[in-house]
Amino acid sequence: MRHISLRALALFILLLLAHIAVAETPNRVTILYDSFGKFPTLTMDWGFAALVEYGGKRILFDTGNNAQVFEHNVKAAGVDLRNLDFVVMSHRHGDHMGGLAHLLKVNRTVKIYSPKERSGVYGDDQPSSTWYRKDASLPAEQRYYRGSPPEIIHMGEAWPGANFQLIDRNTEIAPGMYLIALVSDKPGTLELRELSLAIRTPAGLVLVVGCSHPGVERIVQEATAINPHIYILFGGLHQIQAQDPEVERIATVLHNQYRLERVAPGHCTGEPEFAALRKTFGDHYVYAGVGSVVDLPK
Repeated sequence: MRHISLRALALFILLLLAHIAVAETPNRVTILYDSFGKFPTLTMDWGFAALVEYGGKRILFDTGNNAQVFEHNVKAAGVDLRNLDFVVMSHRHGDHMGGLAHLLKVNRTVKIYSPKERSGVYGDDQPSSTWYRKDASLPAEQRYYRGSPPEIIHMGEAWPGANFQLIDRNTEIAPGMYLIALVSDKPGTLELRELSLAIRTPAGLVLVVGCSHPGVERIVQEATAINPHIYILFGGLHQIQAQDPEVERIATVLHNQYRLERVAPGHCTGEPEFAALRKTFGDHYVYAGVGSVVDLPK
């Protein structure tokens, strides 16, 4: 009995220490890459990357435009990329994935969630039964794989050996943490697939977007199915070339229709949209230039 009691006590202590460790970990978002900021120790450049820390998890969201700049900013911010739970690549544009070379240099095996696209840069697997039409009347030397293709045809990734996990639907990737998968229907980015990160907190959802190519309204609408209350929205809203009526409309929709509590826009949101959101949200507009650290509710 005494042996069992000691084991139970030891287990209780371990659980208590684990609980204390999680409770003491920061809940915050650190902006590692953007083209505006007020911290001279970090370099400004077009692109986006953020470290999201919540509930004991450390998540890198995108990697910026340039591997050298990304490396510099990560080190200047005191961030250790060897200690990540997973990475989210929002989409395949270079200003979000350019820093992957540095990430993989220091953390080769980290799990990287990426959009699943046919023959995309993050790799792809397609069943040969549906990948192409076949014609058995051709001689074997004129047929793909001499008429006997493998069951699965693997399309190579731009970073061989990286641990890509391809996502094509809304997915809960950890307790209370979700990836929202949408496809752009906008001219110029038609069929571009993009992932956004949503995290449940007691105060509402924390929503992190890359460029909002599918439309920020669509992303927010999907997020409200997880929790109708969005505590804060980070990232690019892709209003960089939008004219004033659309700029004002987006600010009003986010505030009045979806009732976002706070916004922390960055990257491709656009300067006029920054101004409109600041005016609309007032004290609930959160500055999030490169180097900014924004605390999250526990």
